[in-house]
Amino acid sequence: MKKFAVFGNPVAHSKSPRMHNLAFQNLSYDAFYGRVLLDDPLLLVQKFNSLGLSGANITVPFKETTLNLCDEIDEDAKNIGAINTIIKQDNKIIAYNTDAPGFMLSIGEFGKIKTTLIIGAGGTAKALSYILDKNKIKVDILNRSDKRANFFKDFDFYTPQIFITKKYDLVINTTPAGLVNNDLPIDTGILNDIFSGAKFAFDVVYGKQTPFLNLAKSHKLHTKDGKEMLLYQGILAFDIFTQHKFNTSEIENSMRLALNLE
Repeated sequence: MKKFAVFGNPVAHSKSPRMHNLAFQNLSYDAFYGRVLLDDPLLLVQKFNSLGLSGANITVPFKETTLNLCDEIDEDAKNIGAINTIIKQDNKIIAYNTDAPGFMLSIGEFGKIKTTLIIGAGGTAKALSYILDKNKIKVDILNRSDKRANFFKDFDFYTPQIFITKKYDLVINTTPAGLVNNDLPIDTGILNDIFSGAKFAFDVVYGKQTPFLNLAKSHKLHTKDGKEMLLYQGILAFDIFTQHKFNTSEIENSMRLALNLE
């Protein structure tokens, strides 16, 4: 039996084990997927090897800090500067980022997007800004501080103190605000101004109607949480884990069923 897991902190809320395990079962693939609470990102590879894992997903807050621990990095993941999927192959740890393409699949229903504001400046923001820019969509970054501005030198980067409200087609929250509390990612007044000129709002947090999404709905925006992003990044990760053995529609059927189970 092959073993896989998701590493993160927190990680107890993750639905990835349910998704992957049901897909393994339905596709008759002899494998198990669990959760690993990690305190020190520098111990990731050591823990990965000690558990005898064949692959893993990496979630917050380790998507950037574990990048340089890997032996080989996929081109997109290298450009993004953050990873969310690793496998062991030929005794090497190989890293990928399936968040970026998974996100693009999840916002397909929004239609044509020309301008986007990303709130936050972590690993997920890196992935989304990269893939949006690659698809010729204008991206601005808004973060509470300018400490990470150097990671977004190819984009217009703002802090709340210097931000001037513009009209955006899509507003994305990539911060953990609302995951384990009822916080907003930035000041309510600024968000109200942003939402008043926007069309769509997306929160990478899933399984919860966050204050960010509730405020967006009060402005009559079309909203989505991160559930389908989780789904599509999981399908792509599963495909990597199983070395492209299955049709992606087969994987999706099982994973979508798992996500819809209460």
